[in-house]
Amino acid sequence: MTLKLYGGARSRASMPRWYLEEKGIAYDWIQLDMEAGEHKGESFGVINPFAKVPALVDETLRAPGGQPLQLFESGAILLHLADHHANEFTGTAAEVAAQRGLANQWILFANATLAVALFVPANREREFPQLLGVLDGLLAGGRSLLAGPWGDPAWSVADCAVNAYLAYLPIFFPQIDLTPYPNVQATIAATQARPAYQRGMGRA
Repeated sequence: MTLKLYGGARSRASMPRWYLEEKGIAYDWIQLDMEAGEHKGESFGVINPFAKVPALVDETLRAPGGQPLQLFESGAILLHLADHHANEFTGTAAEVAAQRGLANQWILFANATLAVALFVPANREREFPQLLGVLDGLLAGGRSLLAGPWGDPAWSVADCAVNAYLAYLPIFFPQIDLTPYPNVQATIAATQARPAYQRGMGRA
């Protein structure tokens, strides 16, 4: 297999795994025993010296030293998969640049803004309601976050990044009242119902 994705149970590896399943991209899933500290071992340290998952080994591309390309950080892995394996960005050069720029924006928002607002208690109380309010408007009608002049794709790498975090809400924070955000609720329900999401989460 040319793609190897390393992850652990209940980790951010579920995001790129969901994307791979959704796009029908062949890969090997290598689940590390996080409780046993397998991610801190020497063999995985060669792939990610920071001992965190996810990590991807792509044997179709070579790093500057000649070895297969190795990537860590879920956002970098998602964008790489969208760009080089799913061929998600299409159209003229200007349209491709715009789509890639928007994808970058939403992936960075998911990992640097939404995740911090969700998992840092002080931010959850102060910033999270405002973010959910804006997202609720943007998600009206089940729209993709990459809607633009080239059309409104049904599902994209941007949706994967953002919706994966939204789907964490009922899992990790069932006490949060989502009734003021009906479009967020609908997005979570639609995400959880996707067969590829269930496979990516190890539920199917």
